[in-house]
Parts: sequence; C-alpha cells; structure tokens
Amino acid sequence: MTNNTNHRGISSVIYAVTIFVGAFLLFQVQPLMGRFILPWFGGSGEVWTTCMLFFQLFLLAGYAYAHFSITCLSRRSQAILHIILMVAALIALPVVPTQNLKPTADSIAILQVMAILTLCVGLPYFVLSATGPLLQGWFTRTHPNTSPWRLYSLSNAGSLIALITFPFVAEPLLTRQAIANIWSLTLAVFVLFCSACALMLWRTPKPETDKAVPTTDTADTGTPFATKLLWFALPAAASVELLAVTNKICQDIAVFPFLWILPLCLYLLTFIICFDHARWYFRPLWLILFMAGIIGVICARQYEADLNAVQLIALYSAMLFCSCMVCHGE
Repeated sequence: MTNNTNHRGISSVIYAVTIFVGAFLLFQVQPLMGRFILPWFGGSGEVWTTCMLFFQLFLLAGYAYAHFSITCLSRRSQAILHIILMVAALIALPVVPTQNLKPTADSIAILQVMAILTLCVGLPYFVLSATGPLLQGWFTRTHPNTSPWRLYSLSNAGSLIALITFPFVAEPLLTRQAIANIWSLTLAVFVLFCSACALMLWRTPKPETDKAVPTTDTADTGTPFATKLLWFALPAAASVELLAVTNKICQDIAVFPFLWILPLCLYLLTFIICFDHARWYFRPLWLILFMAGIIGVICARQYEADLNAVQLIALYSAMLFCSCMVCHGE
C-alpha cells in the first residue's frame, strides 16, 4: 500500500512538473518571437496583435488535437502519436527566424507575420499548446477519482510566470539568441518528462468502466445543448475581450513595448483564480464588478480626452479582468 502511494505521489509530481514546464515554454516563446520579428516590421502595435492572433489560433488547434486524441484514440495510440509529434518538434528547432524570412517592401504585414511564426515555431507551439488538456486527460486515467483541475491552475501559473519573467529577468540578463538556446534545451527536458507521462498512461491497466472521454465528476452525460453552447461562448467572449483590449491599449492609447503582456497576464490570472477552487468566484461580487467595469469603459470613451494613458490602461485592464473572471468563473 505504501509503495503504491509513493508511486502515485511520484507520478503526480511528474505530471505537475511537465504541465508547469510546458506552460512556461508556451508563453515564454511568445514575447521571444515578438522580439525577433518586431524590428522587421517597424515596431507597430499591429505586429503584437497579429502575434496574439497566431498564438490564439494555434492554442485552439492544440486543444482540438488533445480532444481528438483523448476521445478517439486508444491509450497506446495517444502515447505513440504524441511522442512522434514531440520528436518532430525537436527536429524543427531552433525557433530563431532566419534572415531570409525578412519581409519585403510589398509584403502584407499580417500575412507575413503569420507565415514567419508558422515556419519558425508552429510545430513546437502546437505540441506545447496540447499539453494542458492532454495531460489532464491522461492524469484522470492514471489517477482515477483525483480531480485534475488544479493542474489547469498550475498550467496557467506557469504561463503567467513566463510572461512576467521574460521582460524583467530573461531579456535584461541574456541575449535573444541565448534565450532561444535555453528555451530549446528546456523543450528537450520537457519532452523527456512528457514521454514519461505517456509511458505511465501506456502501462496503467485499463479498467472495465474506462471510456474514451475523461471520467470526472463533471461528465457531460445528459448536459443540455444550450449549456454546452454556453461553455463555448463564455471562453470565446473572454478571448475576444482579451484581443480587443490588447488592440485598444497597444494601438490607440500607448505604443509601448511589451504592453500587450499586461492584458494577457490578467487573462491568465483569472484562470488561475477560478480553477484553483470554486470559492474564489463569488458570483454576486464579480457580476457587480463586471457591470461597473463596462459602465466605466463606456464613460471613459465619452471623456477619453480628459484621461491620461495610465488611467485609461488601468480602466480597460480592470474591465478585462472582471469580464474574464465572470466568463471563466461561470
């Protein structure tokens, strides 16, 4: 019994480390790639917004892959497929854009940014984006009757730390090339840990009651279609709000390097709070704050000339935080 408990404890740590490192790498590469290509396009806010669009799209693609893998493939097939993809991601390294990818005078900036990011970091980012939901699904199979939701909170904590440490720790101390090299080495370490998780999934005996979908206390058996639609609409609304606020403060209020990290950090913070424990989302309080934030932004748009950049950024950021708390909390 003790050996079994120790084994479960070690495997839980491996899952936690893998998810944390994967999330850290996922969001550390975003400002890194932005730093590499921003000078090529003149440093406009449009570049930051396009980068956000790319990473959101590939994040969605990674989630879709994770869903397909968990619901349609056997445990062995899931493990083999993901190990193959991780090896391919390592082969695709390094993520540093080469000089021959520099845009030409007649190129369309948005399309060029999307193409550069796809070629340089598309596959590694796709693999990393699937880590959170995929390993949570694996965790429910290797650790039945254990909730995986705190792993989701841990994942977003890793993402938040990556965003904060890049401009304040990594970039002041290291060159862009050095950061890219360390990122690549850390990705190799991540692949080893994730492969260990895949092997644990492979070796875990399949119970008779095991199904294709994750077995949790929130299984969607009998869930009304309208509720499922709401589950899609709420996070979609939060994502749209994130992009809208990022676009507003980076283009209309202040063109400042790495300002786009602020709304993304707030967005991730709401995930950490909401999925750590249900007690942090007190609906009456957050609904009032959400409505107050919306009213505040409406008023600010009427008197924008009388407010300085700091006040406007603070107001839009507060509205975004409250909106995402409601969307993710619900």
